[in-house]
Amino acid sequence: MSRYHARHLPTPRAPGWLIALLIALALSGCASDPGPPRTARQALYGLGERAAEATLAAPVWRVPEGERVLLLAPTEVDAALSIEPEQFGETLTRALLAVDAGPQVLDWMPDRATRDVPDNQWLLESRLIAEGPALTLSDRRLLPYRLELALRRPGNDEPRWQQTLTGALDASAL
Repeated sequence: MSRYHARHLPTPRAPGWLIALLIALALSGCASDPGPPRTARQALYGLGERAAEATLAAPVWRVPEGERVLLLAPTEVDAALSIEPEQFGETLTRALLAVDAGPQVLDWMPDRATRDVPDNQWLLESRLIAEGPALTLSDRRLLPYRLELALRRPGNDEPRWQQTLTGALDASAL
C-alpha cells in the first residue's frame, strides 16, 4: 500500500455517546464512597440480616424451610439507642421475609394460654439493648448494642433457643 492510501484511510471511531458513557461510568465508580449509612434503615439492615440468619439456623426447627411460621412478639428496644421498636421490628421482618424459602412471618402474638398450635409455629422474641456508652471516632459515633433473640413455643414461657448478637450502630444514621 502506498503512503497516500495509508494516510487517507478512515480511522474507526467510537460514537461520542459511547465515549461519554464510559467516562461517566468510570467517574461514578471513583465517586462512590461507602461511608457511614445515611438512613436508619441502612444502619439497621445488617443487624436485621444477622438476626434473621441466626434465627433460621437455630437447631429447633423440625419442619422443612418452606413450612416454618414465625410469630413476632413486639420488639423491645432500649431508649438509649434512639430507635423506635417498630422501626427495628420492621427491619427484622423484612430480613426474615427476604430469605429464599424463608418462613412466613406474622406480626401477631397468641394469647399466653394458647397451647394448641401447629408444630411449625414458633414465637420469636427480640430485645435490643444499649451495651455501654457511645464510642466517639474522628468521623462518627458508634452505639454498642446487644441483641437478644429467643424462640419459644406459644404457650410455653421457656425459650427453646437463645442467641445474643453484639456490635455497634452508627449514630449518625439513626
